[in-house]
Amino acid sequence: MRPAASPPPCALSVNLNKVALLRNSRHLGIPSVLRAAQACLQAGAHGITVHPRPDERHIRRHDVFELAELLQGWPQREYNIEGNPFHNLLEVARELRARGLPLHQLTFVPDSVGQYTSDHGWSLPTDAERLRPVIAQAQALGARVSLFMDAEPGQMAAARALGADRVELYTEPYAAAHSAADCPLDGKASTALQAQLQRYAAAAQAALDVGLGVNAGHDLNRANLSDFLRQVPGVREVSIGHALIADALELGYSATVCDYLRCIDEAAASPAAQATPATPRP
Repeated sequence: MRPAASPPPCALSVNLNKVALLRNSRHLGIPSVLRAAQACLQAGAHGITVHPRPDERHIRRHDVFELAELLQGWPQREYNIEGNPFHNLLEVARELRARGLPLHQLTFVPDSVGQYTSDHGWSLPTDAERLRPVIAQAQALGARVSLFMDAEPGQMAAARALGADRVELYTEPYAAAHSAADCPLDGKASTALQAQLQRYAAAAQAALDVGLGVNAGHDLNRANLSDFLRQVPGVREVSIGHALIADALELGYSATVCDYLRCIDEAAASPAAQATPATPRP
């Protein structure tokens, strides 16, 4: 068992949606979402993430509350709940607070009800006026608010102006470029990867410059995580689900979490990361 650092160079929050998706394919209650969370926490994960969609195709309402009860026994770990604030997210958050259960962060994601997976961030200023009141409502519940955003430097100041505490950079474009660079047929893949890294670094720096914390997530994995963290400044948290759970099917939860923590530690120990100025942790 690895104790969580306080604060870690970058927190690892494990998204358990895919454990719930597999469980829901039968009526046997296995694999257990709770046991998965406990194993990940015991291995040193800094938090748990869930995305309870309205159709409950993976995380179900009872999971949200049972995980919160589990996290009461892990007071130094964080609970992050993702979702569209115009669907069921704030209702779930209010009930958590009414029960006196932990809730640290709400990540607002602009998903449609039946969307397969998150594939884009909020658009500002288009979404600004409807986001402003729900950000305030979430913060009134004592939750940190993170907005799921594309890596567009020009939108970071607008996110901060709405009152957001953090942004979560949507990293699928980076992950796709990194995957292509693993087996390039010519120099274009490497060029594309460098362009993506520069784009994410610029977006993260723009967020830091206006006082936003920076999270990241979507298709991050053991192959691309360290490279991302070495080049993108100030990332405070990565939320990883699909790849981590897929790895855990082969390696087990404990070994998998430890390997992701190794990726984070290796990035933090690199000269590029050490040269990045320290930033406040909102």
